[in-house]
Parts: sequence; structure tokens; C-alpha cells
Amino acid sequence: MTTLPTTSTPRDLDQLGRTKSVAARVLRERLIVGTLAIAACFSILVTSTIIAVLAQETWGFFQFPNVTLGDFFGGTEWNPLLGAEKHFGIWPLVSGTLLVTVIAATFALPIGLVCAIYLSEYSSTRVRATLKPALEILAGVPTVVYGFFALTIITPVLQKVSPAFGSYNAMAAGLATGIMILPIVCSMSEDSLRAVPRSLRDGALALGGTKFDVSVKVVVPAALSGIVAAFLLAISRAIGETMIVALAAGGIAQITANPTAEVQTMTAYMVQIFLGDAPAVGVEYKSSYAVASVLFVMTFAITMIGQYILRRFREEYD
Repeated sequence: MTTLPTTSTPRDLDQLGRTKSVAARVLRERLIVGTLAIAACFSILVTSTIIAVLAQETWGFFQFPNVTLGDFFGGTEWNPLLGAEKHFGIWPLVSGTLLVTVIAATFALPIGLVCAIYLSEYSSTRVRATLKPALEILAGVPTVVYGFFALTIITPVLQKVSPAFGSYNAMAAGLATGIMILPIVCSMSEDSLRAVPRSLRDGALALGGTKFDVSVKVVVPAALSGIVAAFLLAISRAIGETMIVALAAGGIAQITANPTAEVQTMTAYMVQIFLGDAPAVGVEYKSSYAVASVLFVMTFAITMIGQYILRRFREEYD
């Protein structure tokens, strides 16, 4: 505790005030660092808890006598709910998930990149300030709305194009999912393109390159790591999408590459199980955790690939 002398001078009072100010600033900084550390530890705790629950429940699934690791990863039939003989081959669900994801990526990735190039290289400031927020509004639309949009708008249009499309099909679900991930691709790619230094553009223009040449041959390669990261994030989002595929893709688990066919994805199966039709102690209920574990591994692998690409191809400019 600081004590003042009997006769304090203005210099002593000023020194005391500075000491208290420094002490308060140090305390404030320590509180901020502590809060950030707690937040980081909380996120790690949540992730660890999710992994632990998935691992425990998946282990419980494989303890049932009619379930084996070989059948789960080597079987080609998924039929856990109907009939006396149950089949737990994961590949039909993986096939449906990948089919919807490929359709969504084929639709969203090129369109999103083209939109990003336009916003970054061609549009005026006023146009960019209008179009980008309007595009990002799509990211705030609930996914169940996209599911109803696919079911009531996209599917009837596809049925007019070809009678092969049924009421539920992979194409409608994939297109709706592509619309959903379009803002992710466009926004993140546009941010990566705008981060490229202006000097690279000016140098290419000085060498006689056209606006298109500069955009495609200089700016896009320079921002490649960020663009690929945006693509992988969007693909991860498409793989984990739930409500769109649950409403529009159907409920038949089958291995197919036909976009007109009805498919079931891993997330749609989990929705079906958690509606309450299966007992919480049965093999059907436990199978949803095994499916969730496979989905987690898939998205985790894509995330790791994205991190590697960011480290490997990141461009740093002074």
C-alpha cells in the first residue's frame, strides 16, 4: 500500500497517479488475456466433448452382434429400419452425400468465382457496395427455406425439363445447396482477390495485358490459396447440410450417380433417426452416431487439406 508523505508535493501526486494508471492498465490487460484464454479453452473443451461422445457411441454401435466393421465399411446396402435382416453398409449414404455435394459444387464454385472476379476487378465501388450485401443476404436465409424452395420451385421446373425427375431427386437438393453455399464462395474469394497488391495489377497492365488477362492470369493465381480455401469451406458446408437434403433429396439409400434419382444423405438419415421412431437403446439409434463419426472424419479431412493448401501456396507481399 502506497503512503503519502506528510507534505506531498505536486510532483509526488503526479508520480502516484502514474503508478496507479500503470497498475490499472496491467490488470486490465491480464483480464483480457485471461478472458481470451478461457474462450479458447472452452472451444477446445466443446470439440473434445463432441469427439468423445461420437467415439463412445460409435464404439457402442459396433458392440451389437449383427454389426461388424467389415460390413459397415465394405457393405453396399443400408437398411437399418425395415425388415428382420438389417444391413449397415455406409456406402449408399456416402454416395448420396457425395452426389448432392458434387452437384452443389459444380453449380456454386464457378458462379461464385466469376461473381468474385466481377466484384473485385470490374464493378464500381457503388455497385460492389450494393451487390455484395445483397448476395450475402442469402447466407442468412434458413436452410429449411431452401429445402421448401427446392421442393416447390426447383423440382417442378426440373420435371418440366425431363419427366425422369421425381418428387424427390438429388438434382433439386444439389442446386438448392449450391445456392446456399454461393455467398461463401463469392465473399471469401472476393476478399482474397482484393488482398492482392495493386502493384501486380499495374505491372501487368504496363506490360500490355488486358483487364481480362490481368484478372485471370495474374490476380486469380496470386489469390489461389484463398480461393481454394473458400471452395473447400463451401464443400464442407455442403457435405454437412441437413434440412435441404432431408426435404428435397428423398429417403432411399442407394449407390447411384444419377441426379434424377432419389437418394439419402448421411445427415438426412440422422434426422430420420432422431425424429423418435427408433428406440434410444437400439442399434438403429446407435448407427446414427457411427454415421456422424464418418461425416466428422470427412469434414475434418477437408479442413486439413484446406490448411495445407493455405500454408503451401500462400503468397505474402510486402
